[in-house]
Amino acid sequence: MQEQQHIEAATRRWLERAVIGLSLCPFAKAVYVRAQVRIHISDADNPEHLKDVLRAELLQLAATPAEQIDTTLLVHPRVLQDFFDYNDFLDEAEALVRELNLEGEIQIASFHPDYQFAGTDPDDAGNNTNRAPYPMLHLLREASIDRAVAAYPSPDSIIERNIATMQRLGQAGYKKLLEP
Repeated sequence: MQEQQHIEAATRRWLERAVIGLSLCPFAKAVYVRAQVRIHISDADNPEHLKDVLRAELLQLAATPAEQIDTTLLVHPRVLQDFFDYNDFLDEAEALVRELNLEGEIQIASFHPDYQFAGTDPDDAGNNTNRAPYPMLHLLREASIDRAVAAYPSPDSIIERNIATMQRLGQAGYKKLLEP
């Protein structure tokens, strides 16, 4: 139980200080302060178990009104620690979305402690835009994304702005930001 609390605290610190605090996702604060972000810490210790947990979380999100749960962070600290294994699993996660007929309704964003964009060095600070304390799958409602993007003045600039923010912060600054 204490480990679960530690994992959730680190996830919330990342959300509050990086995602919201640095405005990496300008849409996150509103749902977070309204307590519409579900954080599920999975005990899955193999990809098949994680796939079962993901199925349940996708179905729960689809069946729950957005006013109650707008988005879900499925944190899985015991499985897919290797980024390349995690990255391979994303194909299975996307296939599950299609299998459940949730394509166009829910999409998955990916976060991992060792996230690396194609064509970048592992130490490239820009990778920190998708680095989280633990591997996680972020389940997002597409309708919510569409509304948020429509209300945001220049959504195309978010990625470039985030990379510039991370480059200014640097690796050491990002690690310090997430310290307890």
